[in-house]
Amino acid sequence: MASQLTFIGAGNMASAIFGGLIDNGYPAEAITATSPDEDMLKQHRARYGIQTTSDNIAGVSEADVVILAVKPQIMRQVCEPLQDALQISRPLIISIAAGLTIETLGQWLGDDSLPIVRCMPNTPALVGEGATGLYAPSGLGESHRALAGELLSAVGIVEWVEEETLLSAVTAIAGSAPAYFFYMLEAMENAGVERGLSRDTARRLAIQTALGAAHMAKESEHDPKTLKQQVMSPKGTTERAIASFEQAGFEKMVDDATLACFDRAESLARELRDQ
Repeated sequence: MASQLTFIGAGNMASAIFGGLIDNGYPAEAITATSPDEDMLKQHRARYGIQTTSDNIAGVSEADVVILAVKPQIMRQVCEPLQDALQISRPLIISIAAGLTIETLGQWLGDDSLPIVRCMPNTPALVGEGATGLYAPSGLGESHRALAGELLSAVGIVEWVEEETLLSAVTAIAGSAPAYFFYMLEAMENAGVERGLSRDTARRLAIQTALGAAHMAKESEHDPKTLKQQVMSPKGTTERAIASFEQAGFEKMVDDATLACFDRAESLARELRDQ
């Protein structure tokens, strides 16, 4: 029998996860989503056939797993009213909120002994190609770890980290990183237009090239550095382009950007803890 899942919050990431679960055969009737937005809930009922409610307490009362999928800034006001209901049902809690530590979540939920898993998914989960980092404290049971991994793997790959602070690194190289690649695609599209291509043609070529390169990197036995070198011929066009990237400090630029993201994730955690 499938575990009863309740999503507190029914936005894009929540719907990506329960949509992926349903696409992979999870029974829709075992999934509940809550939101104050009745129009959103109506759309989810029609599209997915899940249960919905605007009453968070009712939603968690019989849940085996509660997925916290609201913005970090409103998480406290969402969690605190659930304390009594969670003391009775004691479900597995999975938080997809950036920056909120398990210690902070435990305080807001009124019990630091509740089983809690933190995860950092990214937006390609919307198309079943997500990359999710997961962390659980050492005392969490293996069955809870396995269940959390199974649920999140419905929308892409999952990687467990051994320290909670490493979720900030996951944010830097996966959680926020789709925007980095979109930025690169935007720049390539504009460059193609500058060289005389139509915008539609430049966009299609850039997107397909990114898709093909990512697929090659995923399937190849070689690392990205080797794959890069395999495209480069001595004194050829690719070598000239890579040299230009190197002269502009591309690798440092990427490192600086991911460090800025990492630092912001860490500072956000402190701000949310102290609010």
